[in-house]
Parts: sequence; structure tokens; C-alpha cells
Amino acid sequence: MRLRSFSLHGEAQHAFKRASVFRTFLILNAFLLSACSGDAAYRRPEITLPTAWQIAPGWQVAAPRDDEHKGAWWEIFGDPQLNTFEQQILRDGQGMAGAQARLAQARAQADIANSAFFPKIGLQAGAARNKTSAERPVANYASTNVSVVQSDFNSALSVSYELDLFGRVRQQAAAANATTEQIAADVENTRLILTAELAIQYFSLRAADAEIDLLTQTLAAQTKGADYVRIRHELGAASALDVKQQQALSATTQTQLTLLIDQRARFEHAIATLIGMPAPNFSLKADLTPVKLPAIGPEQPADLLQRRPDIAAYERAMAGANAQIGLAHSAYFPTLNLTTLMGSDANQLANLFSAPSMLWAVGGTFSQTLLDGGRRQATQAFAEAGYRQSVASYRQSVLVAMQEVQDGLSGSAALEKAAGSAAFAADSATTALSIVRARYQAGLANHLELIIAEQTALNYRRQSVQLHGQRLLNAVRLIKALGGSWH
Repeated sequence: MRLRSFSLHGEAQHAFKRASVFRTFLILNAFLLSACSGDAAYRRPEITLPTAWQIAPGWQVAAPRDDEHKGAWWEIFGDPQLNTFEQQILRDGQGMAGAQARLAQARAQADIANSAFFPKIGLQAGAARNKTSAERPVANYASTNVSVVQSDFNSALSVSYELDLFGRVRQQAAAANATTEQIAADVENTRLILTAELAIQYFSLRAADAEIDLLTQTLAAQTKGADYVRIRHELGAASALDVKQQQALSATTQTQLTLLIDQRARFEHAIATLIGMPAPNFSLKADLTPVKLPAIGPEQPADLLQRRPDIAAYERAMAGANAQIGLAHSAYFPTLNLTTLMGSDANQLANLFSAPSMLWAVGGTFSQTLLDGGRRQATQAFAEAGYRQSVASYRQSVLVAMQEVQDGLSGSAALEKAAGSAAFAADSATTALSIVRARYQAGLANHLELIIAEQTALNYRRQSVQLHGQRLLNAVRLIKALGGSWH
């Protein structure tokens, strides 16, 4: 290829110098304007946090352990069946599948936004056969038009790129990346919510198993007692009222047992749905193995800002809202797109890549909105209001987190104390029942005293079983409130 040299003289040379100075002026102004462009520095708002939790005597504040595994928090309960179910909900649960799909969609959206940092390269080719009209308007009255039938073959390689002088592309990408991080935190929050809900349903079912076993034993004893009273009535040692009272007591216990069995079935159905199985195809046999209560130590309140996935999601939402302000602000500045095209055009395919058929173009497009009826101002006001809303949501989420942890700590202390009192009451009532039953058989106590003692013992024993279940549920809720990261 030969390069044609040329020189500038006179006015042409002065015009070239003036054009060079003008171009330099534009470039300098562009960089100066970029200093006040839409890049808005994001800073997390300050939150007033308590220095410590209100905890009962005997509680210890745990030290943060960020380097430890935070996922399988349910393993601290030492229940193999629960561990299996938790693995199933993460693998087969539709709630997790939907959350993962939303994350994949957000990542793809971020890739779309980040692609604007790179030039767009395109390749095109075409072929056409056309006939021109002999009666078309003439371009020169000295010549006449004739109808022409010809082919048109073309190919071209194009490159276009937007110079991000005022931050539009950067802010758009920052908003998309923040949204991706927000949804990633939402996925972790979904994981925490679902695994905690599964643990709550599972422990509720196990508590129901313990109550059902207790009521079954009680009903058997009451049925045996009804037979004993009936025999005493036949011998004239007990009245018909004693028989009816004992039968009513057994029927009441049977009613409670029936309702509790139905409630257990509902817990079972909930577990099946959570782990991705049809409820009719799922069953879980009763297991009376006691579930141990883990010792949970609260961490410092400030650690929740890093450990709670829902707080992290709100924080990333603020970053995205802040980027939207920058994106709205960048609309006040012009856009500059550079384009380059190189190709060929010929009326015969054989000449498509010959030197005479080659063509090229280099240029740029500068655009600036001058008047839009207040659209840009309204867009920026909308973005700023959205940011203020995200800040309020973030601060509220921190307050709610503090409340949930404090509720969990207070509840743990209260339930532990109540469980001790209930266990003592159950033991005392059981001893009292043995004494009353012996007195009744010896004729020293009436049947009403026996019924009252039986019902009292049942109530206290059932209350003790229920409190153990409530302590398990409170432990799950406390771990969830701590972000599921305590291990």
C-alpha cells in the first residue's frame, strides 16, 4: 500500500492549527467537567449501636469468629435427622432454587452493564439484486435516466465505543453490581430463613411427639383407672358418679391426643413442602430421643452489621440507590460516541474484496439534551428519594435485628428459669399422685381427689415437655437473629 504525502501552506496551515487548539480546548474541558460528573462517592450511614446486650447473670459474650464455617449452624443441635433435612432443603427446596435463579439473573444483568466498558465490534455482509426505475427524478437535466438491473454485494467491520467522560457507564455498572451483591445477600437471607423455618417445624414435630407419648401413657393409665373404678362400682365400693367422672377424664385426654396428632401431621406436611417433597408421599416416624439445647453466647451488637445477611442486603441496596443518583446526574452532561467502519461494496461478487471496492469511515457523535421539560430534574429527585428510603430501610433493619437478638436473649433466660420451675412442679405432682392413688385404694381418699391429682400431674408434665420444645424453638430464633453465623 502506498502512502500519499501532503503538506499544508498558508491559510490551510493556519486553519489546521486553529482546529488543533479547538480540539485541545474540548479535551481539557471534558476532563474538567468529569471532575463534577455523576460519580457519587458511597458512604454507609452511621448507626447508633448499643455497646452490649442486656443479659441475665451467667451469660458470656462470645468473641467474633469470622474465619469459622458459618453455614451448617443446625449441627450444634446434634440431630442427624435434622442435618439430613437441612441438606435436602438446600439441594431440593424450591425456595432456594428460586433465590439462586434470581441471583443468576442479577449477575447476567451486571454483565450486561459491565459490557459497556468495552467497544462493540460488529461484522455485516449483504447481497441484493435490484432494478432502478427509468422514470425516477433526474439529478441532471442534461442526462436521461435509464432502467438498470444490477447486483450489490457489501461487507463491513464496524467498531463503536462510548467515551465515559461523565460517569454514565460507571454509575450504571455500579448500580448493577450493587444489585447483584444485594441479591447475593438476599440468597443468604433466604437460606437462613428457610433452614430456620425447617428447624422450627422439625422441633415442633419432635415436641408434639413427646406430648403424644405423654398423653398416650396418661390415657392408658386413665383407661386402666376407669376399669378399676367400674369394678369398684360393681362391688358397691364406688358410685356411678365416680365412674362417669373417670370416663369423662379419659375422653378429655383422648380429645387432646386426637388434636395433637392432627397438629403433628401439619408439621410433617410443612417439612415435606420445605424439602421439596409432596406432602402425601412423606412421613416421619416418631422419635423420642431428647434433643440437646446448645449453649449460645451472644456476640457484640456491632457484629450484626457484618453477620446478618438481611442487613447486608439493605446496605447494598443503599449502594445501588446511591449509584442511581450518579446515573441520574450524568444525564446533565453530553455523550460522545466514536465509530469506525471498514468494508467494501461492489456490483460483482468477484470484485467485493478488490482495492477499488474498499471503503472506510471514521467519526464521532456528540449529543447533549438542552431542554426536556424537567425530566432530568425529576429523575434525579426520584433517585435521591429512593436513596433516602433505602437509608431508612437499612436503619430500621438494624433496629429490628437488635430487637430480635434481645428478645431471644431475654426469652432464653426466662424459659430456662421457667423450665426449672416446671420440672420441679412435675416431680412434685407425680409424687402427690402416687400418694393420692395409694390413699384412694386404701379407701382414705375419694375419687374426686384422685381425678384432681391425675389431671394436675398431667398438666405439669405436659407443661414441662412444652417448655423444652419452646426452648428449642427460641434457640433457633436466636441463632437466626444472630445471622446464622454462630457456631
